[in-house]
Amino acid sequence: MPFELEIDEFERLTDLIYRKAGIRFEQKKIYYIAKRLEKRMAEVGSETVMDYIRHLKFTDRDGREMQELLNSLTINETYFFRDFNQLQAFAEDSLDTVVTQKAARGDRCLRIWSSGCSSGEEPYTLGIILQEMIDDIKRWEVEIVATDIDEVILDKARKGIYMSRSVKDVPKEYLAQYFTRSSGFYHVNQKIKDMVRFDYLNLNDRAVLRKYRGFDFIFCRNVLIYFDDVSRRRVVDHYYMALHEGGYIFLGSAESPTRINPAFKLKKTANHMVYYK
Repeated sequence: MPFELEIDEFERLTDLIYRKAGIRFEQKKIYYIAKRLEKRMAEVGSETVMDYIRHLKFTDRDGREMQELLNSLTINETYFFRDFNQLQAFAEDSLDTVVTQKAARGDRCLRIWSSGCSSGEEPYTLGIILQEMIDDIKRWEVEIVATDIDEVILDKARKGIYMSRSVKDVPKEYLAQYFTRSSGFYHVNQKIKDMVRFDYLNLNDRAVLRKYRGFDFIFCRNVLIYFDDVSRRRVVDHYYMALHEGGYIFLGSAESPTRINPAFKLKKTANHMVYYK
């Protein structure tokens, strides 16, 4: 008999997920969740959905199974130099503006937050861009903080080893300069890896979230799609507080921070529209 997830079971489970992670799944996702839930139930030995929910509530004291469930439900597909036009706007306009202003006042500390970094392609891409665009980068203190709710994918990101499909959009000269190919895999060079710090972060954990402040740039691309309006507004409000004055935020191509927090200002560049504080 094929596994089926009843509506009331779906609602109980997704309410639990929402309280834990702030992620809201609509009812149209019921079959998507059912397929992944069946595997998790088999893994922990739960015979019914309600048994599994009770396990999450009362037995899963360290939160490990909830984390495994979240890992299975969030999509981690990404690749280097994704959304090239947006990255071009960052590299040729926003980055130049911030670097010039900071250098003029003797501030050579540059901090970037890659929120929802997945398997690391985005923060490593940003590291490559900084190496290419900042002529005197050795004189700068650079930190790229990359966070995600998926601990398994973070471990993969820290290793910095990728298949060919992940680097398909990397310019050939960058591929030669910043990667080493071995046994069919591409290894990110240590110089780029040293620029990035990977942290586990649940964006619904307000106490921990408050520690993330003082950034010049925030990248949060295709993360807010998982949140409902209340959680989305709260997270974007924090991004605003986490940015330095004049700092920039980059969201997914279909997302606009001004719809959520009108305090962000809009700037049009040759390649993209960007938002800043």
